[in-house]
Amino acid sequence: MSRYSKIRTLYIFVVALSKLPDEQMARTFNKGRNMASGLALWSPLLHLLVLVMCVQGTGGRKMSETQDGDGHETTHTEHAHAHHPSSHMHHHMDPSVMIFFTLEDLKEGKTMAIYFPKRNPSKSPHLLPREEADQIPFSSKQLLHLFHFFSFSQDSPQAKAMEDTLRECEIQPIKGEIKSCATSLDSMLDFTRGVFGLDTPFSVVATIHLTNSTTNFQNYTILEEPKEILAPKMVACHTMPYPYAVFYCHSQKSVNKVFKVLLGGEDGDRVEAVAVCHLDTSQWNPNHASFSVLRTKPGASAVCHFFHADNLVWVPASTSM
Repeated sequence: MSRYSKIRTLYIFVVALSKLPDEQMARTFNKGRNMASGLALWSPLLHLLVLVMCVQGTGGRKMSETQDGDGHETTHTEHAHAHHPSSHMHHHMDPSVMIFFTLEDLKEGKTMAIYFPKRNPSKSPHLLPREEADQIPFSSKQLLHLFHFFSFSQDSPQAKAMEDTLRECEIQPIKGEIKSCATSLDSMLDFTRGVFGLDTPFSVVATIHLTNSTTNFQNYTILEEPKEILAPKMVACHTMPYPYAVFYCHSQKSVNKVFKVLLGGEDGDRVEAVAVCHLDTSQWNPNHASFSVLRTKPGASAVCHFFHADNLVWVPASTSM
């Protein structure tokens, strides 16, 4: 069976699952141990993952010029190269870092300037099956080989973005953090399962754009009281610039709060956004973009941020949504 035949079969399976009650869907995944042991996934996530897997084109092995020229289009600004020094620190004039806010801002009626990039899935790298991803080296020690493999010139923007991603993935985590760069859906699920425990089912939340606005940066107003997702643990996975889909997944022992926030833009845009507030930032790099945006410093206050639509937050399935 071809890859796309498998994807079509998976999509039919997803559509069928979306018609099941939540309890029955959870039981279905708990029985399907060879698919994703202990998962209780929402149908919106399943559609999201199918979308990622279905991205077409041989361009899956080539990053587009517009997407990865300076890394801002796909890099996970939230994690912000955030705990470590980086070449992306000149953020004070860059709207792409306007995702940060304080816990006190999280209230109905608050208006903030927020950056929500609108990406074309057809131009995004696709998620490889594990067996294919595992055959491709994922190491900065293999950079020259990888440049040749993906037909990138050594001084190209794509090569620079690729090198930055590999370096970021290889940096040691900060104190109290565990991390992994997932090169396939299976490896992402394995990492998440390792954080929550082998027998703990888990679900995912992601930012959803309810309208088709083309505006990336504008003022948004919180339309109703934010809803906290009471999760004892969470795993955040951020997309990284690479020829195929790579997610930087990490979890911190420090206390974090997860919220769903309904936002309304000046142009009528509606976004059901996922936001996370990190209550302990004492281990973060002082050059983290959030400290410049919020005019604070490590450990002085909580730092909150919105997630872009292609980032995922995993939480235990028993979590109150």
